[in-house]
Amino acid sequence: MFARTTLPWPLVALFTAGYLAPYLLPTTVGRLDSGLPLTATEAGAVGSALLLSSAAAGFLLASRVDRVGPRTLARVGLTLAVLGYGGAALAHAVPAVVVGALIGGFGSGTSTAVAATGIAAQPDPHRTTTVGLLGVSALAGAVYLTVPHLGRGHGQPLAAIALTALAVWPLTGRLPLATAPIRSRETRAPLPHLRAGLLLAGTLLCWSLAQNALWGVSGRIGLTQAQLSEATVGAVFAIALGAGLLGVVGAGALGPRLGRALPIGGGTVLIAACIRLSASATDLTSFASGEIAWNTLYPIVLSYVIGLAASLDPRGRWAVLVGSASSLGTAAGPLTGSLLATRAGFPAMGTVLAVGLLLIAVPMTAVAISAPGYFRTRTPRLRPDTAPAAPRRAPESSRGRNSGPVPATVPQ
Repeated sequence: MFARTTLPWPLVALFTAGYLAPYLLPTTVGRLDSGLPLTATEAGAVGSALLLSSAAAGFLLASRVDRVGPRTLARVGLTLAVLGYGGAALAHAVPAVVVGALIGGFGSGTSTAVAATGIAAQPDPHRTTTVGLLGVSALAGAVYLTVPHLGRGHGQPLAAIALTALAVWPLTGRLPLATAPIRSRETRAPLPHLRAGLLLAGTLLCWSLAQNALWGVSGRIGLTQAQLSEATVGAVFAIALGAGLLGVVGAGALGPRLGRALPIGGGTVLIAACIRLSASATDLTSFASGEIAWNTLYPIVLSYVIGLAASLDPRGRWAVLVGSASSLGTAAGPLTGSLLATRAGFPAMGTVLAVGLLLIAVPMTAVAISAPGYFRTRTPRLRPDTAPAAPRRAPESSRGRNSGPVPATVPQ
């Protein structure tokens, strides 16, 4: 379905390395809770701090990737991820684990910023994004199947993220050392589509918060409320991420056929129902149904949102800023979920999150309908040697006008 010769594989790999930490959030938080002297709320706070550090990197680097150079920044980010997550995996003192998680999170955010900037400049960012989501979903699913068999320490999921960053590092040699000067000058221009970009960033922050408030406590729901074993919960997560792979493949196959509004708005409404079901689960059937349906829909909607953000600015600044806003919501998710679950219980938490998603689906859909992007039907460009011949004499009333079809502007 995807042509190997046209895909920027180093960017796909960077995307995978940067997004792996949020995908492994449930097992990371759960292992911090069980493997270190931390309460569930404190473990959730560490997970939030990790993702907050990742968001900070995105905000700081949104307009600096071209200036510093993609290869340099990618290598810095991957190095920080290896050292931070690797150190946190090996450490046993809580302060050292927290510091390592913060350093690793900043590295993940740096890698994601480089990937998002490069993907936004591609002819079809949605297609590249779907391949990246395929990679991270498959890798995370493999980790969920493997980790329960590697002991009960806190370090296994952190080590998996560090090893992924180490494996991706050699591919950075295929990234440009620096971009063209004209591109650097253009990145200093004001952000286009300011209102749409700010609205998308604000709503995606809330959208990601709701997703990760549940994702951060999903392991606890399975273990405590549904009374499942860790191996069973890990298997459910792996199957759910496998279903997410199918969802991403479907999104890639559909591409622009459904436009933007239906996948983003309608998908968010369906996700709200899945969150309510998963949070109320009391047995394997309801827990697995909610998690699998939710993880099938989540990457579909996310791929369209990332593509929409990329379409707002082909130089990638909105893609990075919207992605960083999403990371802020992701960072607040584990702590929010822990607090809601502790004070109101899992079912009430699910209801609150579902209602919030229904509310923000409206402005997200509005941005999807109104903003320009890659999903609109475009008039194909005609080669000069195949262009239809112009009439010999144009009517007086049409002189000075463009009488032929005008190709839609495609960001380069």
